[in-house]
Amino acid sequence: MSILTLSGSPSVQSRSAHLLAHLRGELEAAGERTSHIDLRGLPAGPLLAARADDPAIAAAARAVAEAQVVVLATPVYKAAYSGLLKAFLDLLPQTGLRDKVVLPIATGGSLAHALAIDYALRPVLSALGSRQILPGIFAVDQQIEIDGTEPVRFDAALTLRLDEGVLRVREALARSRIDIPLEFVPVPPARRTAHAAVAQRCPA
Repeated sequence: MSILTLSGSPSVQSRSAHLLAHLRGELEAAGERTSHIDLRGLPAGPLLAARADDPAIAAAARAVAEAQVVVLATPVYKAAYSGLLKAFLDLLPQTGLRDKVVLPIATGGSLAHALAIDYALRPVLSALGSRQILPGIFAVDQQIEIDGTEPVRFDAALTLRLDEGVLRVREALARSRIDIPLEFVPVPPARRTAHAAVAQRCPA
Protein backbone atom coordinates (compact mmCIF):
# COMPACT_ATOMS: atom_id res chain seq x y z
CA MET A 1 0.00 0.00 0.00
CA SER A 2 1.72 3.22 -1.12
CA ILE A 3 1.20 6.96 -0.86
CA LEU A 4 2.68 9.36 -3.39
CA THR A 5 2.97 13.07 -2.63
CA LEU A 6 3.26 15.55 -5.53
CA SER A 7 4.40 19.13 -5.08
CA GLY A 8 3.11 21.33 -7.89
CA SER A 9 4.70 24.60 -6.84
CA PRO A 10 7.33 26.25 -9.07
CA SER A 11 8.70 28.16 -6.06
CA VAL A 12 11.64 27.10 -3.88
CA GLN A 13 10.04 28.60 -0.76
CA SER A 14 6.57 27.17 -1.17
CA ARG A 15 3.85 27.19 1.46
CA SER A 16 2.00 24.39 -0.30
CA ALA A 17 5.18 22.29 -0.30
CA HIS A 18 5.57 22.86 3.44
CA LEU A 19 2.00 21.64 4.01
CA LEU A 20 2.73 18.57 1.91
CA ALA A 21 5.97 17.84 3.78
CA HIS A 22 4.17 18.11 7.12
CA LEU A 23 1.41 15.75 6.04
CA ARG A 24 3.90 13.28 4.62
CA GLY A 25 5.87 13.34 7.87
CA GLU A 26 2.74 12.63 9.89
CA LEU A 27 1.85 9.70 7.63
CA GLU A 28 5.33 8.22 7.93
CA ALA A 29 5.27 8.69 11.71
CA ALA A 30 2.04 6.67 11.70
CA GLY A 31 3.81 3.84 9.88
CA GLU A 32 2.61 4.50 6.32
CA ARG A 33 4.94 4.13 3.33
CA THR A 34 5.33 7.24 1.19
CA SER A 35 7.31 8.55 -1.75
CA HIS A 36 7.59 12.08 -3.09
CA ILE A 37 7.99 13.90 -6.39
CA ASP A 38 8.76 17.59 -6.66
CA LEU A 39 7.41 18.47 -10.10
CA ARG A 40 9.71 21.50 -10.16
CA GLY A 41 12.60 19.05 -10.50
CA LEU A 42 11.32 17.50 -13.72
CA PRO A 43 13.00 18.65 -16.96
CA ALA A 44 11.09 21.71 -18.15
CA GLY A 45 11.52 21.13 -21.89
CA PRO A 46 10.07 17.62 -22.04
CA LEU A 47 7.36 18.55 -19.53
CA LEU A 48 6.13 21.54 -21.51
CA ALA A 49 6.44 19.62 -24.77
CA ALA A 50 4.36 16.77 -23.31
CA ARG A 51 7.12 14.26 -24.02
CA ALA A 52 5.86 11.32 -22.00
CA ASP A 53 8.77 9.22 -23.28
CA ASP A 54 11.38 11.33 -21.46
CA PRO A 55 12.96 9.08 -18.78
CA ALA A 56 12.28 11.44 -15.86
CA ILE A 57 8.72 12.16 -16.99
CA ALA A 58 8.06 8.46 -17.57
CA ALA A 59 9.40 7.59 -14.11
CA ALA A 60 7.13 10.19 -12.48
CA ALA A 61 4.09 8.91 -14.39
CA ARG A 62 5.00 5.36 -13.39
CA ALA A 63 5.14 6.41 -9.73
CA VAL A 64 1.60 7.78 -10.04
CA ALA A 65 0.44 4.55 -11.68
CA GLU A 66 1.91 2.46 -8.85
CA ALA A 67 0.50 4.56 -6.00
CA GLN A 68 -2.78 3.83 -4.27
CA VAL A 69 -3.12 7.29 -2.72
CA VAL A 70 -1.94 10.51 -4.36
CA VAL A 71 -1.62 13.64 -2.24
CA LEU A 72 -0.97 16.70 -4.38
CA ALA A 73 -0.32 20.28 -3.35
CA THR A 74 -0.42 23.46 -5.39
CA PRO A 75 -0.47 27.21 -4.93
CA VAL A 76 -3.49 28.94 -6.43
CA TYR A 77 -2.88 31.74 -8.92
CA LYS A 78 -5.85 33.74 -10.25
CA ALA A 79 -8.34 31.06 -9.16
CA ALA A 80 -6.39 28.28 -10.90
CA TYR A 81 -3.92 25.63 -9.79
CA SER A 82 -0.32 25.94 -10.93
CA GLY A 83 0.69 25.59 -14.56
CA LEU A 84 3.38 23.15 -13.43
CA LEU A 85 0.79 20.79 -11.98
CA LYS A 86 -1.43 21.23 -15.04
CA ALA A 87 1.41 20.32 -17.39
CA PHE A 88 2.06 17.12 -15.46
CA LEU A 89 -1.59 16.09 -15.16
CA ASP A 90 -1.98 16.68 -18.90
CA LEU A 91 0.76 14.09 -19.50
CA LEU A 92 -1.07 11.33 -17.63
CA PRO A 93 -3.25 8.86 -19.52
CA GLN A 94 -6.97 9.53 -19.54
CA THR A 95 -7.36 6.99 -16.74
CA GLY A 96 -4.16 8.01 -14.98
CA LEU A 97 -5.83 8.18 -11.56
CA ARG A 98 -8.14 5.21 -11.98
CA ASP A 99 -8.89 3.38 -8.69
CA LYS A 100 -6.81 5.88 -6.73
CA VAL A 101 -7.68 7.99 -3.72
CA VAL A 102 -6.60 11.62 -4.12
CA LEU A 103 -6.19 14.33 -1.49
CA PRO A 104 -5.82 17.85 -2.97
CA ILE A 105 -4.06 20.58 -0.97
CA ALA A 106 -3.87 24.22 -2.01
CA THR A 107 -2.68 27.56 -0.67
CA GLY A 108 -3.68 31.07 -1.68
CA GLY A 109 -3.65 34.69 -0.67
CA SER A 110 -7.31 34.78 0.42
CA LEU A 111 -10.28 32.52 1.09
CA ALA A 112 -11.67 33.52 -2.31
CA HIS A 113 -9.11 31.12 -3.83
CA ALA A 114 -10.45 28.15 -1.87
CA LEU A 115 -13.00 27.48 -4.62
CA ALA A 116 -10.17 26.52 -6.97
CA ILE A 117 -10.02 23.07 -5.37
CA ASP A 118 -13.64 22.23 -6.14
CA TYR A 119 -14.17 24.16 -9.36
CA ALA A 120 -10.78 23.92 -11.08
CA LEU A 121 -8.88 20.93 -9.70
CA ARG A 122 -11.52 18.41 -8.63
CA PRO A 123 -13.12 18.08 -12.12
CA VAL A 124 -9.70 17.26 -13.61
CA LEU A 125 -8.99 14.64 -10.95
CA SER A 126 -12.40 13.13 -11.54
CA ALA A 127 -11.87 13.08 -15.32
CA LEU A 128 -8.63 11.16 -14.75
CA GLY A 129 -10.63 8.42 -13.07
CA SER A 130 -9.97 8.97 -9.36
CA ARG A 131 -11.99 6.48 -7.30
CA GLN A 132 -12.31 8.85 -4.35
CA ILE A 133 -11.36 12.50 -3.98
CA LEU A 134 -11.02 13.36 -0.31
CA PRO A 135 -12.15 16.74 1.03
CA GLY A 136 -9.50 19.25 0.00
CA ILE A 137 -7.34 21.22 2.42
CA PHE A 138 -7.00 24.92 1.67
CA ALA A 139 -4.76 27.29 3.61
CA VAL A 140 -4.53 31.05 3.47
CA ASP A 141 -0.93 32.25 3.35
CA GLN A 142 -1.28 33.94 6.75
CA GLN A 143 -1.95 30.56 8.38
CA ILE A 144 1.59 29.43 7.53
CA GLU A 145 4.47 31.16 9.29
CA ILE A 146 7.87 30.92 7.62
CA ASP A 147 10.80 32.94 8.97
CA GLY A 148 13.72 30.88 7.65
CA THR A 149 15.28 30.25 11.06
CA GLU A 150 12.73 28.01 12.77
CA PRO A 151 10.48 25.14 11.64
CA VAL A 152 7.42 26.21 9.70
CA ARG A 153 4.45 26.87 11.97
CA PHE A 154 0.74 26.46 11.19
CA ASP A 155 -2.15 28.02 13.05
CA ALA A 156 -4.42 25.80 15.15
CA ALA A 157 -7.29 25.58 12.66
CA LEU A 158 -4.98 24.57 9.81
CA THR A 159 -3.18 22.02 12.00
CA LEU A 160 -6.53 20.44 12.77
CA ARG A 161 -7.43 20.20 9.07
CA LEU A 162 -4.05 18.63 8.27
CA ASP A 163 -4.54 16.05 11.02
CA GLU A 164 -7.99 15.26 9.65
CA GLY A 165 -6.42 14.83 6.22
CA VAL A 166 -3.95 12.32 7.64
CA LEU A 167 -6.77 10.35 9.23
CA ARG A 168 -8.78 10.33 5.99
CA VAL A 169 -5.82 9.04 4.02
CA ARG A 170 -5.18 6.32 6.59
CA GLU A 171 -8.85 5.38 6.58
CA ALA A 172 -8.78 5.04 2.80
CA LEU A 173 -5.72 2.79 3.03
CA ALA A 174 -7.27 0.74 5.82
CA ARG A 175 -10.36 0.16 3.74
CA SER A 176 -8.16 -1.00 0.87
CA ARG A 177 -6.43 -3.54 3.12
CA ILE A 178 -9.54 -4.70 4.91
CA ASP A 179 -12.85 -3.02 5.62
CA ILE A 180 -11.83 -1.24 8.82
CA PRO A 181 -13.82 1.85 9.86
CA LEU A 182 -12.00 5.01 10.91
CA GLU A 183 -12.60 4.45 14.64
CA PHE A 184 -10.32 1.42 14.47
CA VAL A 185 -7.43 3.37 12.94
CA PRO A 186 -5.35 4.22 16.03
CA VAL A 187 -4.88 7.87 16.97
CA PRO A 188 -2.35 8.80 19.66
CA PRO A 189 -4.12 9.93 22.89
CA ALA A 190 -2.20 13.21 22.94
CA ARG A 191 -3.36 13.99 19.40
CA ARG A 192 -7.00 13.19 20.31
CA THR A 193 -6.77 15.62 23.24
CA ALA A 194 -5.28 18.31 20.99
CA HIS A 195 -8.05 17.78 18.42
CA ALA A 196 -10.74 18.19 21.06
CA ALA A 197 -9.16 21.37 22.41
CA VAL A 198 -8.79 22.94 18.96
CA ALA A 199 -12.30 21.92 17.96
CA GLN A 200 -13.70 23.80 20.96
CA ARG A 201 -11.80 26.93 19.99
CA CYS A 202 -12.60 26.61 16.29
CA PRO A 203 -16.29 25.69 15.93
CA ALA A 204 -17.55 24.87 12.45
